Amino acid sequence: MPQPEEDLVEAVAATGKPLAVVLMNGSALAVNWAQQNADAILEAWYPGEEGGNAVADTLVGASNPAGRLPVTFYKDIGQLPPFEDYSMAQRTYRYFGGEPLYPFGFGLSYSTFAYGGLALSAPTLKAGKPLMVQVRVTNTSRRDGDEAVQLYLEFPKWPGAPRRALRAFERVHLRAGESRRVTLQLAPRELSYVDAIGEHRIDPGQYTISVGGGQPGDGTVTVSAPLMIVGQKRLAR
Repeated sequence: MPQPEEDLVEAVAATGKPLAVVLMNGSALAVNWAQQNADAILEAWYPGEEGGNAVADTLVGASNPAGRLPVTFYKDIGQLPPFEDYSMAQRTYRYFGGEPLYPFGFGLSYSTFAYGGLALSAPTLKAGKPLMVQVRVTNTSRRDGDEAVQLYLEFPKWPGAPRRALRAFERVHLRAGESRRVTLQLAPRELSYVDAIGEHRIDPGQYTISVGGGQPGDGTVTVSAPLMIVGQKRLAR
């Protein structure tokens, strides 16, 4: 944040009162001090003329948020390559190997959720065939809420392939204590990556399917299963 705003946040925190920081911005911010010291951070982006009511409803608990970040929040620009470097290495969640401040897909709610019973329609899949993934999602809190169920595909370590990629998601509303089976469908294109010459291809190897409220390893609850793809397939652009 700009230094005057950073100073204001620190001054408010020094009063000893509970501190909720509301961000109104159009892109990622490095809010490292707020992350370590604020009681809550609400990302409001550019909320429009009803933004005040929406923010107030969320802060007092009248509304239950379920948004997820559409970008990565880095700790500082030192985590990114030089601006003149046009490669994808270390850019976006798909290729970034460091520890971000907040990862793509991250978000909290007044409800909590658990995942289990992850099942693939086929643990070994022929390249070019679709895949169906099912998972059980349970609202483990005492409050009704929405969950953003996210499916990430982790690739073998091929040159140019991403580390992982979001391939499906579904927002579901669950009452307190309710469980539901969620089904996510992956077409062949969702199992592919784009090679150095711009072609979509599916290559054989050991993949990992992870489903949860965020990326695997970012602190949110996820479940994972291996997927073996056999054969090779090139897809039309």
